[in-house]
Amino acid sequence: MRVDRSDDALDTLFQPLADGALRWPDQGGALFLHARDGVGLRQQPRPGLVCEQGFKPEVDALHRAGLDTVELDTLDPARRFPLVLVLPPRQRDEARALFAQAIARTAPGGRVLACMRNDEGARSGETDLGRIAGPVGSLSKRKCRAFWTAPLDGAADPAQAAAWAAFDAPREILGGRFVSRPGVFAWDRIDAASALLAAHLPSDLRGRAADLGAGYGYLSAELLARCPGIVAVDLYEAQARALELARTNLSRVATTAELEFRWHDVTAGLDRGYDVIVSNPPFHGQGRDERPDLGRRFIAVAAEALNPGGRLWLVANRHLPYESVLDERFGQVRIVAQRGGFKVVEAIKHSKAPGKARA
Repeated sequence: MRVDRSDDALDTLFQPLADGALRWPDQGGALFLHARDGVGLRQQPRPGLVCEQGFKPEVDALHRAGLDTVELDTLDPARRFPLVLVLPPRQRDEARALFAQAIARTAPGGRVLACMRNDEGARSGETDLGRIAGPVGSLSKRKCRAFWTAPLDGAADPAQAAAWAAFDAPREILGGRFVSRPGVFAWDRIDAASALLAAHLPSDLRGRAADLGAGYGYLSAELLARCPGIVAVDLYEAQARALELARTNLSRVATTAELEFRWHDVTAGLDRGYDVIVSNPPFHGQGRDERPDLGRRFIAVAAEALNPGGRLWLVANRHLPYESVLDERFGQVRIVAQRGGFKVVEAIKHSKAPGKARA
């Protein structure tokens, strides 16, 4: 049974179409960049809709709604659309690159229609689209702003559009140790929490390991460097672009361990067992709102996937309420380190009969 989701930015994106300020194309369909499912999308038929999305939970939701998804790179480069819809991300360089891609995919006489929440940079997004597309119209509703171009024939500022399109390109960071790109968590640095966890990983970890929410691969690389007993690592990541970066970055690591890269929503559970799991779990969704339930679910999934006696090494913000699920799911739990607002936790799964101990 499908459950309709309230999504203010998505609903407001379709408001100009509902009000009659814009029309759904009679022919040629529409491309929806960073598409997601929700009430606004399904209020009216959307013939010819092509949805692009790389975040696995959103892809799964679109599929459950009966909508197909594509990767932008797999579309015919010559294909253009009379309408391109965009839900821009918060990261500004990634958003600017997406605006440039949207214009490049717009047919002559077509329009780009975008929407952002006011507290996620809507006014800046409107300004940025106008810089490369020319004059834009807009409306505000639900604390969001929808904005759209006049009929286009390419970018109003082709040089600026080309420069912005390059913002999204993968590039070397940290002296060439890793490759990353905007839009990935902590894309241009080593996240302080992950660094704290890596510094405390014990060398006696061994067996098959999983990295839940692997990002561009930093924790997995550190695990392999510090723990020679690890024979295999499965990297789980919901963001397709991050997983491809992890694949590149781990190819640079000298190891005999078996590596597997899994585009997967961890909250849906895992289908195999592990001796070791490491994780810096997310505590935000795609927006700004804090989501401690995500971290709790990561912990519960780790407990389910660990073999008896298996070890979870976790880092989290100190204020996040994870203790209850850790105590409930694991036989031993100890705080290994606390620094800079973060805590490193080791949790060991029951070997046989349940029995809790906490340090």
